[in-house]
Amino acid sequence: MAAFALGYAFNAVQKPESAERKVTGIGGIFFKCKDPKKLREWYQQHLGLNTNQYGAVFEWRQADEGTKHGYTQWSPFNEKTNYFAPSEKDFMINYRVADLEKLVAQLRKDGISITDEIESVAYGKFVHIMDLEGNKVELWEPNDVEYEKLGKQMGALTTK
Repeated sequence: MAAFALGYAFNAVQKPESAERKVTGIGGIFFKCKDPKKLREWYQQHLGLNTNQYGAVFEWRQADEGTKHGYTQWSPFNEKTNYFAPSEKDFMINYRVADLEKLVAQLRKDGISITDEIESVAYGKFVHIMDLEGNKVELWEPNDVEYEKLGKQMGALTTK
């Protein structure tokens, strides 16, 4: 634990003020499986995940403001889903980002393949890109307050 704290403190001290944060964390892990319902039930029974129709939501506290909640979605998808297209991979990672419009503008300048337009919903903004190896990546600028409200409306319990 002391090594972790020391490493965290060292990294915090070493981070230059001008460093621009793009990705702030993992927003979700999505993967294909044969039977999402059975798999969700298995994870609930054997590993204690609080699952719902979409998977499970992990709740945590944000490091820069310990009173604010953050969320990471875990979602098994049907193996026939097209949601990961044009990627042919069986997984997709969602990354939380601080300023999606600014990041997308920079990615366009860098020649990165952006597969759709930014979509805005109550709980955040989304866009998809392709990485160097053909993995579809979801970028999410979250509105955690609205995400939490949505979860409560659905009656979804988080995994803590």
